[in-house]
Amino acid sequence: MNSLRFDYSGARVLVTGGSNGIGLGIARAFAEAGAEVAITGTKPSAADYAHDLSAFAYFALDLRNPDAIARVVGEQARLDVLVNNAGANFPFKPSEWDPAVFEDSVRVNLFSAFRMASACKPLLAKSSLAGGASVLNVASMSAFRAVTFVPGYGAAKAGIVQLTKNLAVAWVSDGIRVNAIAPGLIESNMTKAMKGVAALEEPEFAKIPMKRWGTPAELAPAFLFLASEAARFITGVTLCVDGGYSST
Repeated sequence: MNSLRFDYSGARVLVTGGSNGIGLGIARAFAEAGAEVAITGTKPSAADYAHDLSAFAYFALDLRNPDAIARVVGEQARLDVLVNNAGANFPFKPSEWDPAVFEDSVRVNLFSAFRMASACKPLLAKSSLAGGASVLNVASMSAFRAVTFVPGYGAAKAGIVQLTKNLAVAWVSDGIRVNAIAPGLIESNMTKAMKGVAALEEPEFAKIPMKRWGTPAELAPAFLFLASEAARFITGVTLCVDGGYSST
């Protein structure tokens, strides 16, 4: 009786990194709510993935390439919601403690989000979506606590939180709301190596009052809400969806 449904019929949504994991969960949620959804991925075509991506318009994208970002955005006729989800971290050989790898991590996780948002701004400013157009950035718990094996990733995600505030204030007069979601321990390609490994899971569960993994399906409704008319007076916030992690 307390379930909630969103209607995004007629809306156009672009989810970077929507080919897998959290991004795919977000893309599916918007599509199920009636939106026309485009996704990006690192492989040449949607057919190169083992799972079915036929419900989405697919664009290959290397986030480190500004020209590629401009090309993908240039192929969008219109846009109501941008989800800056794509990212990566580099914990091993060489790790993000190598200055060059640190810089690459920040480039992928922070610089590309700013470039995507900036490139999409003219399209978003033309949106007639109820509640206004939205940029939804994906932050992380590593924005708030030390995660010493990926210092570049953590620094970039902390930057996402601050970038969200600045874009929200700067773009409010353009009818664009900018918010972020900070996932906790969510099942994804980035975290699959941890699952089932007690030495890695137990320290995380010790910080999570719910003592379990979250799923992309549990995370996606936060994106649907923040892009909706129900959130029309919300901008510049970072919403933690983390099983209580941020409260400990």
